[in-house]
Amino acid sequence: MEGAYRTVNTEARHEIPKIRGSRFIATAGPYGDDDSLAAVIARLAGEFPEANHHCYAWRSGERFRYADDGEPSGSAGRPILQRIDGHGLDRTFVVVTRIFGGTKLGVGGLVRAYSAAAGAVLDASRVVEVVPTRRMRVIVPYELQGAVQSVVAAHGIPPLDSGFAEVVTQTFAVPNQHVDALVSEIRERTAGRATIDLLD
Repeated sequence: MEGAYRTVNTEARHEIPKIRGSRFIATAGPYGDDDSLAAVIARLAGEFPEANHHCYAWRSGERFRYADDGEPSGSAGRPILQRIDGHGLDRTFVVVTRIFGGTKLGVGGLVRAYSAAAGAVLDASRVVEVVPTRRMRVIVPYELQGAVQSVVAAHGIPPLDSGFAEVVTQTFAVPNQHVDALVSEIRERTAGRATIDLLD
């Protein structure tokens, strides 16, 4: 099951000092999907109509992609991805917008510039640790509520909501890596009388 990961929790922007006249403006944020990233790039294109390139990279688990957007192959997207990976980030994108200053930088110069811009915006970003969870609904007779509470309390998991009718119904947000153990413990402590549903 999916464990905790580090990501940028909100969009950030940073521009490094001009390099031989060219501007490099980096934007970083949480990666959702290709459509949301395309919307970011379209917004940047509108914000910087004089820009020549919007090079990007993103990482989401084992999946990743990078694009040089017209720059020489390997000179932009790959260095950006290397910075994302070097910061140990997941579900994160970086777009570096270049406004050409009239002097070519060469492949080596471009690699250094795009890498520097990506690193600078990630250094300036707010990074958070995300613990993926699964919602678990537990239904038990009243006399077994205490047993369930002792199990979830031992794991430090408070209920999201509770309902008290003919039976007790509670919903918990359980870290993915603890789901199997929690299900087993609740079943054991309630002698199999608990109804456990794993929700979205």
